[in-house]
Amino acid sequence: MIRLRRSASAAALTLTAVAATLLGFAGPAAAHVTVNPKEATQGSYGRFAFRVPNESDTASTVKVEVTLPENAPVGSVSTMPVPGWTVAVEKRKVDPPIEVHGSQLTEAVAKLTWTAAADAGVKPGQFQEFPVSMGPLPQVDTMVFKTLQTYSDGNVSRWIEEPVPGAEEPEDPAPVLTLAAAAPSPSAAPAAGATAGNGDDDDSDGAVTALGVAGLLAGLAGLVLGGLAFARTRREPTPKS
Repeated sequence: MIRLRRSASAAALTLTAVAATLLGFAGPAAAHVTVNPKEATQGSYGRFAFRVPNESDTASTVKVEVTLPENAPVGSVSTMPVPGWTVAVEKRKVDPPIEVHGSQLTEAVAKLTWTAAADAGVKPGQFQEFPVSMGPLPQVDTMVFKTLQTYSDGNVSRWIEEPVPGAEEPEDPAPVLTLAAAAPSPSAAPAAGATAGNGDDDDSDGAVTALGVAGLLAGLAGLVLGGLAFARTRREPTPKS
């Protein structure tokens, strides 16, 4: 009995250790930097937030660098103020130019860098969002925003790994925005329907015209018959008294 109890206790401790190990691996993987919302439409404008959780138990996040993809430049990028943080905007040349509302833009935002003031960093157990407005969104399936997260102790988390279709999520994934194609413009079907409706109207007009002609002919026939009757009356001799 003692051996059985010792075996059971050993097995329980082993399972606990395994579970703790698995949870330890699962925790950090779920706390990476993300962009929210994660889906949008090509050609549209939207408000997005880069959500940055603090994974350190002792240090604060003091700087966040987000690089916009070179293969998908965006014409308009603006940031929302974050209390205690300053933002630096770095631009780059684009060729061919980006057309936005009829204007040709030769520059696009390349990188956004947020830096915390004293004691304004993201503390352990907290997260911070950095809102951005972007548009028109490019004609691509995904936008990958490679991000560097710097801690107050000098450590840097590099969220730069791009996802691979069909593969597991990478250990240090970059934030990814999925873009759906815009809905197609209305087809010519309504115009065809309108044409069909005009055809019905033509048929109705034709029927009305036919009835009008029939009525006119009936009226003329009545006049002819009346005239014949009048003429016959005049030809008949008046009876003598």
